Parts: sequence; C-alpha cells; structure tokens
Amino acid sequence: MEARHLRYALALAEHQHFGRAAASLGIAQPPLSTQIAALEREVGERLFDRTPRGVFPTAAGSAFLARARRALREMSSAAVDAGRAARGETGQLRMGFIGSALLDPLPGVLGRFRRTRPEVRLALHEMETVDGTAALVAGELDVAVGRGNPRGAGAEDLVTVPIGADRLIAVVGSAHPFAGSAEVTLEQLAGERLIVSAPEREPAVAAHLRELFGVEAPALAAATTSRDVHTIIGLAACDVGVGLGPARMRLVTRRDVWFCDVVPRVRLPDLQLSFRAADDSPVLAAFLDVVRANCPDVGSRLDETLARRDARSLSAGA
Repeated sequence: MEARHLRYALALAEHQHFGRAAASLGIAQPPLSTQIAALEREVGERLFDRTPRGVFPTAAGSAFLARARRALREMSSAAVDAGRAARGETGQLRMGFIGSALLDPLPGVLGRFRRTRPEVRLALHEMETVDGTAALVAGELDVAVGRGNPRGAGAEDLVTVPIGADRLIAVVGSAHPFAGSAEVTLEQLAGERLIVSAPEREPAVAAHLRELFGVEAPALAAATTSRDVHTIIGLAACDVGVGLGPARMRLVTRRDVWFCDVVPRVRLPDLQLSFRAADDSPVLAAFLDVVRANCPDVGSRLDETLARRDARSLSAGA
C-alpha cells in the first residue's frame, strides 16, 4: 500500500464519482478504478459502494479513510520534521563551558542561537576545561568552551578555534590602597594577599601564574582560591586580598571594587571552542554559523580550520 493509494481513495470519497476523482488527480478513469479495486483486495474489504447515484464509502471504507487522512498528515509532518532537523532547527546542543566564558562571548552567542533556533534544546553544563574536554571526547558534549588548548587522550580528534583573547588584571575593594590606580606591577602583587582561581578549575591560568611568580612563590602558596571570577570579585570587595583574573572581569558592574591593569601586560591562554572533527550534526553546524555571525574575527579562523580538516579527510580517503 502506497501513499498514492490513500490519496486515490480520499479523492474518490470527496468527489463520489470515478471520472471527477480521476480528473482531480490528473489521471485517467480506468487506472483509478483499477487501483481502487486493488486497494480493496489488499485491505480485504469493500471500501466503496458503486451505485447509480454515485460512489460512496462503506462502513469499512469510512474507517479506512479516517486512518488514511491521519496517515497522510503524519507523512507530511514527517517530511517537514525531517527537513527542519536537516537544517538544524530542532534537536539538542550539549555544551560544557568555564564560568568566565559567561561574561563574554557566550551571552551574545547563546542569546542569538536561542532566537534563531528556539526549538533546539540547550543542555548547558559549567565545568572545568579538563572535564569539558574529556566529556567532549567521550561524546557526552557537542561543544566545549575552555581556556587553553584541549589536552589528553582524544584531543587530537577535536577541532579547536580561539574565541577570545584575554589578559591578566587585578581587582581590589574600594578601600584598598590600589583602588584608584590604573596599573599595578607584578612586583607589587607579589607582596599582596592574592585571590586566584582554584588550579583544578583553571589549570592553564594556574600554570601561567606559577611562571610569573615562581613555583614556590609565597604569594601563590598563601593565596585564597575560588571557583569562578564572580567569587574572586566578591572576595576582593570583602577586602580579603587582591583578585587576579581575566580582563573580561571588567564586565561585572559593581561600585565596591576597582580594576587595575597588570604591568607588564600578561596575556592569558585564549578561550577556546572545541568540537569533534567527525561531528556532522546539523545543530552543531547551525551553532557554528551563529558563532561566525556573532564573532566575525572567529569566523575566518573557524573556516580555515574546517578547510584544513576537510582537506586532511579527503587526503586520507584518497
């Protein structure tokens, strides 16, 4: 039984005449009569009464036609749903991210993605860079945003592109001696009580700080550690010490803290967006399109990275 057989039966029920039904379908009357007879044989019941007044559904025919209408509607919906899924308009995107990415650029990217793909389910998980990489490699995430290049088993199978450069700045409470200063030096910071991200949460930043101050630096050994940049800022506001973190901390608006540039300028590891090289999900492709649109400087690097990946794939398959 094919969809056309259902349409033939519905047309005959509507027009109550083989000739008129055939004309509406754009076919000749004999083939329609043959197809309806074949359909009745397949169903095993007489679906239509042929009378001098016209052709009318039997009780079996009425029951069959009700199902046929629903079946054709479902088939039409199935085609629509398939098209939407192929365009990345439905489905799910699973993302892992570090907290500082919520300051920039994720608000613009995720906000735009939600507006353009409102029916895609977003499963968002704040997690450390190392954990995000592991979950991405294991297929538990579709996208991961972390700091520094992904490391560990399977990282070579990921496509990674930088989505945000950053540098080190300091934050202090409004009563701290540094408040009002535009800059603070590394030498000055070495004599302060510091507030830094926990090494297990931001290992790339922790490694960078050890390079700057020294592995055994008293300032780092006695530093207060926090889980995210908001905690660093909050503790600085409480005059616990001098907070160190990415420059995007300036996006947090508070009247009780002061931000200072660190000199000499210290660049932090970039924020990186990663996904599996073999992932051809339409939802992921739609998300990457939003990244391109929202972060123009990222788009060219992303396209170059994908072009190199595709070239390697073609070479391997040759």
